[in-house]
Amino acid sequence: MGKKVLIVDDEKRIVDILKFNLNREGYETITASAGPAGLKMALEESPDIILLDIMLPAMDGFEVCRALRESDKLTPVIMLTAREEESDKVFGLELGADDYITKPFSIKELLARIKANIRRTGLETSRQESGELIKAGVIELHTGRMDVTARGAHVELSQREYELLLYMMRRMDAVVSREELMQNVWNYDYLGDLRAVDVAVRRLREKVEKNPAEPEHILTRRGAGYIFSSGV
Repeated sequence: MGKKVLIVDDEKRIVDILKFNLNREGYETITASAGPAGLKMALEESPDIILLDIMLPAMDGFEVCRALRESDKLTPVIMLTAREEESDKVFGLELGADDYITKPFSIKELLARIKANIRRTGLETSRQESGELIKAGVIELHTGRMDVTARGAHVELSQREYELLLYMMRRMDAVVSREELMQNVWNYDYLGDLRAVDVAVRRLREKVEKNPAEPEHILTRRGAGYIFSSGV
């Protein structure tokens, strides 16, 4: 049985196109046309990835995503939006969505993003077995438990935030570009807006830095990218 994709969208034409192409690629598809039904299926059907439209009846995609993350579900979510507003895209990422794609979209691009997100999740699961402990100042990350502490306190991170922190800590004191992070944490070449990286970095700072406005570890290198400083 192929990986399971949950499609939550109230436009039948788009759902039919997605089902046809995903089934042809070997995916199993399940669908919902309203927010509450989509959330219920996300929680009960254990999909490998969710394609989530923003404009939904009864409960919009933002609400569904928020409820999903509040329930500790880490299933990858790609938001589908017909609107170009930057605020919509950023808001979805702030709520814990892994990515967004604007309608009308290329099926080839969407398939690439689906594969990348599912592959990323599988890779991180296998890496947990090593039980690696990485330390930097007051921050500790244990891969076996997927556990992060800062100043002795446990830090709740989303899957994406955890993977971003892990990648940067493994390259401590080295500058990493936003393109590199997109390729290696998001697992695909991103030729467009890199705002997803900036949003994830900002959220991560808010959770692990004592003063996010004056970070000690996750630093910006203007024009180059980011660096995780060991503090030495």
